[in-house]
Amino acid sequence: MILITGGHGSVGTNLLAMLRADDLAVRVGSRRPEQLPADVSAVTCDLTDPSTFPAALAGVTSVFLYAEPSTITEFVSAATEAGVEHIVLLSSTAALSPDAATNPLGKLHLDTEVGLAAAPMTTTVLRPGTFAGNARAWADSIKAGSPVSLPYPDAYIDPIHELDIAAAAHAVLTKPDHRGAQHDLTGPEALTFRQQLDRIAGVTGQPVVIDHVTPEAWKEQMQAHLPAAVADALLDHWRRHDGVPTPLTDTVATLTGHPPRTFTNWIEDNAAEFTA
Repeated sequence: MILITGGHGSVGTNLLAMLRADDLAVRVGSRRPEQLPADVSAVTCDLTDPSTFPAALAGVTSVFLYAEPSTITEFVSAATEAGVEHIVLLSSTAALSPDAATNPLGKLHLDTEVGLAAAPMTTTVLRPGTFAGNARAWADSIKAGSPVSLPYPDAYIDPIHELDIAAAAHAVLTKPDHRGAQHDLTGPEALTFRQQLDRIAGVTGQPVVIDHVTPEAWKEQMQAHLPAAVADALLDHWRRHDGVPTPLTDTVATLTGHPPRTFTNWIEDNAAEFTA
């Protein structure tokens, strides 16, 4: 039995489909299990509430775990008691940032990794870079024909398709070869935000205009959507990568046997979200 936490997320949803296609026993843990499809074996599992862990983990041998540092000690304890043999953590390359111990994006994942490090079962860490799906943040502006505000339009990221993250998780859950390791996952290309928007325009036919704003103006625009500390962490990350391509890995191909999907592939899969 495999438990997937974060059952409503894009990675977890795709991982569920892959495991079910293999006819494997899968349970999905969620704060809102009643909102999952009726044909999904679902259970309450709130990663901030350790009282939900024992029932969710009963009979489970492997776990796909979202990062939640506040209760990682309790989760490991409950998983040990349940006889779990393998935990796959969805972390982030933010855990490798120079300021990971202090910036909120890196700290969340770093602290979860540290809390899992002494676990008695086999643990595998997946660290994807930037989700290609983060481009959805631009969808409303693009559909409305409004400019997309960017403080660092020439900052590079390494967009990775959520399907490739799910495929990497599927591989380490179902094959023993790469278990017990830390895997950094990237897409196949380092792209600037400007290049990403050019590709969205090329695939969708929707014209895209960039409004090159100051970091302070962008932070003010985002204050209703992002905590100030998170906005500062993003701005610091983009500043470090302004004009500096992010390093790429071949880990997706190594784990899955196929090259990672491109950002253009992701746009083609989700083009309707950007068209009015």
